[in-house]
Amino acid sequence: MKMYFRRSLLGVISAGLFLSHAVQAAPSAPATSKVDLTLVERGRYVAQLGDCVACHTAPKGAAMAGGLELKTPMGTIYSTNITPDPRTGIGRYSFNQFERAMRKGVAADGRNLYPAMPYPSYAKMSDDDMRALYAYLMQGLTPVDQPNKPSEMRWPFSMRWGLSLWNWAFLDDKPFKPDPAKGAVWNRGAYLTQGLGHCGSCHTPRGIAFQEKALNDEGASGKSYLAGETVEGWRALSLRNLWTVEETAQLLKTGQNRFATVSGNMVEVIHHSTQHFTDSDLTAIATYLKSLPAGKDDLPPAVPKPAATAKAPDNLFSSRGGLGYAQFCVDCHRQDGGGVKNVFPPLAGNPAVASANPATLLHITLTGWKTAETAAHPRVYTMPGFARLADQEIAEILSFVRSSWGNHAPPVSAAQVKATRAELNPKVTDSSKFETPRLADMLGKPNADQLVRGMRLHMETKALLPNNVGNSLNCTSCHLNSGTVADGSPFVGVSAYFPSYAARAGRVITLEDRINGCFLRSMNGKALPVESADMKAMVAYFDWMKGETKPQDKVAGRGVGKIDMAIKPNVENGRKLYNQQCAVCHGDNGQGVKSANGRFVYPPLWGDESFNIGAGMARTYTAAAFVKRNMPVGFHENFPLGQGGLSDQEAVDVAEFFTHQPRPDFPGKVKDWPKDKKPADARY
Repeated sequence: MKMYFRRSLLGVISAGLFLSHAVQAAPSAPATSKVDLTLVERGRYVAQLGDCVACHTAPKGAAMAGGLELKTPMGTIYSTNITPDPRTGIGRYSFNQFERAMRKGVAADGRNLYPAMPYPSYAKMSDDDMRALYAYLMQGLTPVDQPNKPSEMRWPFSMRWGLSLWNWAFLDDKPFKPDPAKGAVWNRGAYLTQGLGHCGSCHTPRGIAFQEKALNDEGASGKSYLAGETVEGWRALSLRNLWTVEETAQLLKTGQNRFATVSGNMVEVIHHSTQHFTDSDLTAIATYLKSLPAGKDDLPPAVPKPAATAKAPDNLFSSRGGLGYAQFCVDCHRQDGGGVKNVFPPLAGNPAVASANPATLLHITLTGWKTAETAAHPRVYTMPGFARLADQEIAEILSFVRSSWGNHAPPVSAAQVKATRAELNPKVTDSSKFETPRLADMLGKPNADQLVRGMRLHMETKALLPNNVGNSLNCTSCHLNSGTVADGSPFVGVSAYFPSYAARAGRVITLEDRINGCFLRSMNGKALPVESADMKAMVAYFDWMKGETKPQDKVAGRGVGKIDMAIKPNVENGRKLYNQQCAVCHGDNGQGVKSANGRFVYPPLWGDESFNIGAGMARTYTAAAFVKRNMPVGFHENFPLGQGGLSDQEAVDVAEFFTHQPRPDFPGKVKDWPKDKKPADARY
């Protein structure tokens, strides 16, 4: 649920443009000259400005050696080897041949290139930048002997004679000409945006011949330039009159700002290209974009509400979409839609959420997302794809999101979700059925108000029961997604197993006893009166979640699993892991993370506001089993939270570290083991 800012050439190709043919080396003599290291280094920067690596490097392949598969409705082509290898690369290209390919789309042997290679944009390059790029490709890259794969274009697209007519009609091969009425910063931004950056390749609408309707902001067609386009199931948003200069520059540098986080192929563009731009060039681009008048269909840039005043929508717990959001989205994006700073993006005022065209939002929801890896944000966070949810569920949740926190976008229909799902590669979308109780279904029950109250008592325990919670935890601090996540001590079916024998107490306990055990231990507080309406609401929620489970049944994912107690912890490694993986959410010193309104976003792991030494999570191997399956959140793209991913050893190491930090005492410990042997990892 993030902004899609600019797609690489791959997105343009897949949108249905004509494709460039593998550029085969012609038998002309290679240029020979003494290496000018300054020129080569400048050319390296020019290559970053043009994001050459995006299309000319295959996954796990050698840099610039080509081989990236580019699929289109008209066939498939493979990106070309542009290393200086004389046999398979461009090592025999003279500068004039190279420049002709870049400005006119004509290969060394005279064949026309398909304009998926954005030579209409590259034509605007200055002579100095062109020579620097040539020097870098010829003298700054290691030659790679890797033959180009032949294209697999279907007839008539395999015929090239028509490209001469296309060039005659649409190509302007003149270099960029500065506007004397504008300042140097504006002109630099226009040059980079229109030329090397080829932003229009994705963000400018296309004409009947797949040409960009405008290559700059001039003339009658200039109003179409960067006005937004749908590319490969993504909505490349309008870049006109975009945010403030500082906020746009921040997004290009870091991959995120207070409005959004990039998604799709723009993640790679940020990683490989724009984060390496100089601050002055980022400011220039942002200045130019800000100067473009908003298009007729552009919405004014939404301004997120201050975090201190943001609140949950009124229908969060009274609508199917709101309850679906509460179950599957709140852990990361929060009730107020504010996300988590520098980790998970806000939904309030998010351009991809608020766009009239929901293509990007649908794409992200079904296939997932990850942050750009940048120097400012080296840790990559992910969101799993939600394709395992039904079309109607997704439509309800997204419609809720698009109408909350000041967003005023049209609702999403189940038919739109279904259509987007059909367009996506099934290899990257897991549409298997997700079996778990849906909070939204509580609304159809006769005691819906009681059930929703019980669910909220688990989600907002501290806020709703301040006299019973002695620290800053909620039930969902451990029971993720309101107790619906497998291996996270889920509530699914648990009510069927009570009354139950408790080894620790040496007696049979009721479900109410078990709930109060959490209040006393995990939440370091006071027991809830058994006959109170709130206790009955919590039990009712458990009973609803039980479904058809019988006492003898086995519920997959119940509990937190087991971990081998023979594994010996390494505390120092645990400390390092905590700093690397846990501190961003739980604080450098275990103090948790708070929002601007002072409420905890993620709970403290030690200290006075954390669980006491009587909690199960104060024991190394219980905590390790939980950590292994549920922490960190957003570590990979597996549904529902991208959680888990540490090895058994790593889980034991980090659990040993945080469980043995200072935390409150537990007065009831003197009678805690009247019958059974105390576990070896108990804190007392």
